[in-house]
Amino acid sequence: MSFSGKATYSAGVDLPEIAEDVSDIIGLVSPFETPLLAHLGDAKRPAFSTLHEWVEDSLLPNTDTINQTTFTPAANTATAITVTQGVRFQAGDLLRPGNSTEVMQVTAVAGNVLTVVRGFGGTTATALTNAMRLTILGNASLEGADAAPARFTNRTRRQNYTQIFAATVEVTGTMQAVRQHGIADELDYQKQERMRELLRDLENCVINGTAPAANQTGNAGTRRSMNGLIRQIATNQFVPGQGGFPAGGGAGQDLSETLINTAMRAAWEQSSGRIDTIVVNSVQKRRINQFIPSNARHYMGDSRRVSDIVSVYESDYGVCNVIMTRWMPADTVLLLDSSRIEVLPLAGRSFQFKPLAQTGDAVAGQALGEYTLEMRNENAHALIRGLNAA
Repeated sequence: MSFSGKATYSAGVDLPEIAEDVSDIIGLVSPFETPLLAHLGDAKRPAFSTLHEWVEDSLLPNTDTINQTTFTPAANTATAITVTQGVRFQAGDLLRPGNSTEVMQVTAVAGNVLTVVRGFGGTTATALTNAMRLTILGNASLEGADAAPARFTNRTRRQNYTQIFAATVEVTGTMQAVRQHGIADELDYQKQERMRELLRDLENCVINGTAPAANQTGNAGTRRSMNGLIRQIATNQFVPGQGGFPAGGGAGQDLSETLINTAMRAAWEQSSGRIDTIVVNSVQKRRINQFIPSNARHYMGDSRRVSDIVSVYESDYGVCNVIMTRWMPADTVLLLDSSRIEVLPLAGRSFQFKPLAQTGDAVAGQALGEYTLEMRNENAHALIRGLNAA
């Protein structure tokens, strides 16, 4: 006998007599993580102007290159050597050409021409070539000699600009009053959403930001913006297979340990620090994971897990945390010395919410912050681009 009494479906398929069952949890699908900002941490000090500047210095260079194509009488006996920067040398300097065992002693400097003693100390003279690197081992002063002229370097001033990140929030009085699923206060919810978006945008601009070509400090028609990490690295920019940089794996553009170590070495040779952070998109993160051969992947039998994740990469040139962020270009890898990088808020302008004047039946405010990037000694960092992004 079929059921003929009252049931949940008796009043219709829309279940008008039954209270709705809607979860109090709202699912947020859009990505908003900021792993690079989390890795760098909060700045220890703020910026105090929309034009933020810092001062850099360096020691006197101890290398130069030969700028000469012919040698008289021969490449292994010539004693007059033309270099690129003669100002870097002084009488008494001991030089090593290239990777040879020869040591040369400088006896005189005239402009960019050095007069040297070849095979100094009984070392074997080597054949010099154009663009060969000369390393100054040190200077040998004469006992009792007068003091040599003072030498020094000039400090340089670098700069970046602050960028305002802002989003408006406005909620009607009615929207605040009605009961909603999963939200106790609509205004607070909108604040949180906009703050997540601004933090996401800050990380994106720290990596990819570009300042205007003109009126960088901004005016009524120019929006001020910061230069990001990629924009500020000029010295150590590498493309696989170009400019003496080695080719990668696969067809030559796949990221490999050779590429990473060559770039890290270039930065190491020019700075007193070490690369400690590798920033990549998911594509290049998978390439780094593949540095572990398949027969060396770790299987944890107790938890039935297979691990082939590289979170820390250690080489002769530094121990690096590998940071994966969605906002990195897929064909690019950043190699950073994080001790030289800070994301600074303008004083009193870190992310905050400011209420706006109420002009009607609505509550309004603005989520905002103003930040800049300080990246000291750009040649202490490196960048590899043009990688296979597939």
